[in-house]
Amino acid sequence: MKKNKKQFQQLLGNYLSNYLPGQRRFSSNTIASYCDTFRLFISFLKQEKGIDPNKIIFPDVGVETVRSFLDWLEKTRKCSASTINQRLAALHSFYKYAQGEDPAIIALCQQVINIPNRKAARPLVSYLTTDELSLIFQQPNTQTPRGRRDLTLLCVLYDTGGRVQEIADLTLSSLRMQAPAQITLIGKGSKTRVVPLMDQTKNLLMNYLKEQRLFRNKESDHPVFFNNRHEPLTRFGIGYILQKYVTAAHEIQPTIPEKVTPHMLRHSKAMHLLEAGVNIVYIRDILGHVDMATTGIYARSNIEMKRKALEKVATVADTSNVPFWTEDSDLLNWLQNYGKSL
Repeated sequence: MKKNKKQFQQLLGNYLSNYLPGQRRFSSNTIASYCDTFRLFISFLKQEKGIDPNKIIFPDVGVETVRSFLDWLEKTRKCSASTINQRLAALHSFYKYAQGEDPAIIALCQQVINIPNRKAARPLVSYLTTDELSLIFQQPNTQTPRGRRDLTLLCVLYDTGGRVQEIADLTLSSLRMQAPAQITLIGKGSKTRVVPLMDQTKNLLMNYLKEQRLFRNKESDHPVFFNNRHEPLTRFGIGYILQKYVTAAHEIQPTIPEKVTPHMLRHSKAMHLLEAGVNIVYIRDILGHVDMATTGIYARSNIEMKRKALEKVATVADTSNVPFWTEDSDLLNWLQNYGKSL
């Protein structure tokens, strides 16, 4: 390792520029997030450890250094446990890659890979009710072409449960307007999934395509949603459009959060499907989750919300006549009597 002073830099460069986009087929957004992690890590090494970024060797970035970096994120940068775990996930991924490239550093890499995640509380999923969502959708001025486009965009975003980048990447070839109407989304890792469209959203989309003279457009790679220069809307542009109408709706109904992200519409779709009794397996397929555990957060959140709602209306049990258990009591009989007496 000492003979090759540039080993760390070379492996990191190849990992970010070749391995992630080429072999893992990560999205540009994910790779950008990983780059942010390593910019922070290298800044930490320079500022806190006095290590020249151009002279980093693997013995300098072993398990103790990585643990110090995570502590620095928490104490100096005031990062939450979930943010720290995101940074750690990027480091885990890189060290797994590095050990496969050089067997000499397997032991060092394994120690870093074995660093556990920080414990973080899992918050309930934030989502909008159907009434709140309806009020937001009422805000675009449908007397104007821009307003009609925005309403169509928001309805497609919600109806498909798509990630914002998936909607930004939509092209005309992604649409099937004949029955059954559906949209093909390209998600993480270039995985595709087909999502059905409800009739109301399909009609909005058909009218929008006709108005924009795109309904029979032979340019199948033309973006579905675009700006004045016919360039596809960016994820930030879509977020801006949504927030504009959220702000207007919040002024009418203060229960609507002041800030709503496109991802909250995705959460809303999942929760509404769950509340409607749709099987969680189908919800997983619609959202494009690889792991059922990821979709399971909605089921857990829904149960927790129901529990809290029941607690608000529950009466306190009258225990004045409840039989108390004593050591010489038959436990099973006591449990049966206890249950009947409540």
